[in-house]
Amino acid sequence: MARKFFGTDGIRGRTNAGVMTAATAMKVGQAAGAFFLRGDHRHRVVIGKDTRLSGYMMESAMVAGFTSVGMDVVLLGPMPTPAVAMLTRSMRADLGVMISASHNPFEDNGIKLFGPDGYKLSDEDELAIEALLATEIPLADASEVGRARRIEDARGRYIHAIKASLPDNVRLDGLRIVVDCANGAAYNVAPSVLWELGAEVIAIGVEPNGRNINLNVGSTSLQALKDKVREVRADIGIALDGDADRLIVVDEKSQAVDGDQIMALIGSQLHRQGKLTGGGVVATVMSNLGLERYLQALGLTLERTSVGDRYVLERMREGGFNLGGEQSGHMILADHATTGDGTIAALQVLAALVDSGKPASELLHQFDPVPQLLKNVRFDAKASGGKPLDKQAVKDVIAHAEAQLTGRGRLVIRPSGTEPVIRVMAEGDDAAEVEQVVDTICDAVRKAA
Repeated sequence: MARKFFGTDGIRGRTNAGVMTAATAMKVGQAAGAFFLRGDHRHRVVIGKDTRLSGYMMESAMVAGFTSVGMDVVLLGPMPTPAVAMLTRSMRADLGVMISASHNPFEDNGIKLFGPDGYKLSDEDELAIEALLATEIPLADASEVGRARRIEDARGRYIHAIKASLPDNVRLDGLRIVVDCANGAAYNVAPSVLWELGAEVIAIGVEPNGRNINLNVGSTSLQALKDKVREVRADIGIALDGDADRLIVVDEKSQAVDGDQIMALIGSQLHRQGKLTGGGVVATVMSNLGLERYLQALGLTLERTSVGDRYVLERMREGGFNLGGEQSGHMILADHATTGDGTIAALQVLAALVDSGKPASELLHQFDPVPQLLKNVRFDAKASGGKPLDKQAVKDVIAHAEAQLTGRGRLVIRPSGTEPVIRVMAEGDDAAEVEQVVDTICDAVRKAA
């Protein structure tokens, strides 16, 4: 069955256009609610959101959808995605919903669904809900319509869970930390966690107004964090995204540290402590070859998956791994969370910083990255038939590039799951060769499109 609504990470799009309308949100609530009406208990769904303007509209629509099929709704208000996953499980809910478009601008929004175990839904469950969206969903009898209520202590519950990811004796006294919350879902939570653990906290991106989420702040826009780290002479800077499920770090020299280096640090720490399970780390095809070589030198493996933290998590669960993530900053620590959690990952980095006594620039440089280049080629889907990678001329160029890099590097080419863009990534020991390969493929895609 072709997917109309669900992409690589739930449903996402521009507000009031395409699939991201109030009408669709209500229908998704009805379909997901009907799908999870199992057993004769009173059914419950937990709903959180980030801080974008359309969150009010989408939240109300989903409440209408869920209550109309007989589900009770618990509203969390603005909370990180991992908080929704955690509270879904701890409150024994049948379903969890996060209304967020993650790192996208405020004009976009999205819907992420979690099962009662706190994990994102499988492809099979999403397809089943898609099928229901095309049907007339039975509504509850008037006497069985659901209720909705808002809980006030969600923030405290989540803060307690985050702090529990560290031993009781770990404190952050003496650390000056800049935390950038992207004017998003963690604007209240992350600074509080760091302060309660003893750090001196300078917070930016903590004044959401509905329109400024991810705007020149957060993990995809690091300049404000770099400037503030330099200005206040901080020991480290922490950048979260709009829904706080990813982490990028800035060291005391204002240099950015990506998810690969963070995984290398946390993975090596867990390995030395005898706590790393699965024999390695799970990451995507986009992670740097340098990370793979670093782990191999420690006797560990790097298992690669398709792009998307849900695929990383699926492989982690299959293979018994407790650490995985993405170069873009999604960090999954399975001992503490069922999805990516930027704040929990940040605490592991900060604990290592305290323990080592080293500056962040030294601690977070675990390996030398192999030269890597990623370029995006946007194309006209209608004019190209939507599949420029199927053109023989493009296939020939790609085949030649793969042969050229054999034994010296890697090539990853993939279409975006959410927009008409082809992503071309190559890496290898020769930076000039990597650039030449990427440019040649991009030119071929443009001509074909």
